[in-house]
Amino acid sequence: MAETRVRQALPADVRQMHRLIEPYVNRRILLGKELVNLFEAIQEFVVAEVDGKVVGCGALHVMWEDLGEIRTIAVDEGVLGHGVGKTIYMALEERAKQLGLSRLFCLTFEVEFFSSRGFEAVAEEVVDRDTYYELLRSTDGGIAEFLDLAAVKQNTLGNTRMIKQLD
Repeated sequence: MAETRVRQALPADVRQMHRLIEPYVNRRILLGKELVNLFEAIQEFVVAEVDGKVVGCGALHVMWEDLGEIRTIAVDEGVLGHGVGKTIYMALEERAKQLGLSRLFCLTFEVEFFSSRGFEAVAEEVVDRDTYYELLRSTDGGIAEFLDLAAVKQNTLGNTRMIKQLD
C-alpha cells in the first residue's frame, strides 16, 4: 500500500467521510453522524489519504481546558490492518498536544487499539466537581457520555470509556 498522508479535513471531504462512517454505524460500532453535523464539526476532523483518495477520518473534540475526546475514527474496510487508523490517531494526539491538552478521552469498542496507545478504561469520574458542573451545561452528546449521565446517555452500544494522560 502507498504511503498514508493525514491532513485537515475540508468541507469537500464530508460526503466521503460520511460514506466511511456509515458502515460502522450500521454495525452499531459508531454513533451516526448527520451530514450537517459533519459540516459543522469539519474543523475537528482530519482525513487520511492514500494515492489522493480519502480512506479514513477522525476527530479531536475539545471538551475542557485540559481534556479532549478522540471521536469518529473510521477507516475504509479495504485498508484495514495497514496502519491507517493508527496514523489518524497519532495526528489527532499531536494536535491535542499542540492545543495544550493533557488528557484524551474516547468511547470505544476498540479497547485493544486504544490500550496499546496508553488509554485505560475508566468507571469513575475523571474531572473535579466544579468542572463536572460546568460540563453539565453542554448540549454535546459526547460530553454526556464522558460524564456517564444515565438520563441522557446515548451509549446504548455498550462500548468502553477510556482516558489517556498525555506526556
